[in-house]
Amino acid sequence: MEKICVAVRVRPPTLQQSHNETHWKVEDNRISLHKSLGTPISGISFAFDHIFDQICTNQRVYDLLTKDVIRAAVEGFNGTAFAYGQTSSGKTYTMNGSEKDPGIIQLAVKDIFLNIQMMATREFLLRVSYMEIYNEELNDLLAPDDKKLQIHESLERGIFVAGLREEIVNSADQVLKLIESGEVNRHFGETNMNARSSRSHTIFRMVIESKDKDITISGDYSSSDAIRVSVLNLVDLAGSERIVKTGADGVRLKEGKHINKSLLVLGNVINKLSDGGKQRGHVPYRDSKLTRILQPALGGNAKTSIICTVAPEEVHIEETRGTLQFASRAKRITNCAQVNER
Repeated sequence: MEKICVAVRVRPPTLQQSHNETHWKVEDNRISLHKSLGTPISGISFAFDHIFDQICTNQRVYDLLTKDVIRAAVEGFNGTAFAYGQTSSGKTYTMNGSEKDPGIIQLAVKDIFLNIQMMATREFLLRVSYMEIYNEELNDLLAPDDKKLQIHESLERGIFVAGLREEIVNSADQVLKLIESGEVNRHFGETNMNARSSRSHTIFRMVIESKDKDITISGDYSSSDAIRVSVLNLVDLAGSERIVKTGADGVRLKEGKHINKSLLVLGNVINKLSDGGKQRGHVPYRDSKLTRILQPALGGNAKTSIICTVAPEEVHIEETRGTLQFASRAKRITNCAQVNER
């Protein structure tokens, strides 16, 4: 049993701050709400595995939060990393980054192939897919059409999305080009909070199969029978949003309602699991497609890391506090990760 690794990242401020406003202060791995004169506000303080300040790079976030999950996935453990937070708090930047500061997904893809190169005694088969959950419908970003995908479960494959296109890949460049092609099909939209707001949750998935090689007398490798199969999910969640702040109406309003509903279910799942079994009862994984897909990552067979992004401005205090409360509950969840071998 091991705890989910949870970190918080504070994005740089984008609004002009006044001298009289309250603000969040980061000290080591603790974040607290202070008044303008530096006086801490009682009871509003949270500690996490890592807290990244406003000048932190994506590389540092990846190295401290996600790198171990990626290495474990190559070794046969299921793995998941996802970003959570209000709209315009830096989730997509953390996951996808920029040309100068690549995000967790790009860094993870390159690291996977570096890890494989260092495991000369195993041979690998990698398959990738890229999907989005838009208005509670599953879309294939690599093969966009009007077909709505369904979630299934089997003893052999566990929870999977039927009909999802999978591409066999053999290089980081090939994977990154597939992700780039999928991004073109993703749903974005403008709101008062963000000129390019994610209107869907996206899940990049890689299935990693490997098996040992036996060295023959001639020095060549011959494959043995044992096969490891791990599933890695890298997730960019759409941000929670208050309609009064985003100014959403029409299509944007409908999107926002679906986003908030699925994030509410995610919060309910986190709440149930964080009770430590005291009052757990039924865990509502099936109440949304997002939590159904992430079920193994939350209290199941996976190594999981969560990065919660927050906005430092006073106008966002309540949203930031809610994100930190979510992160604090997630930190209490335990998973039981094991190598998947058959």
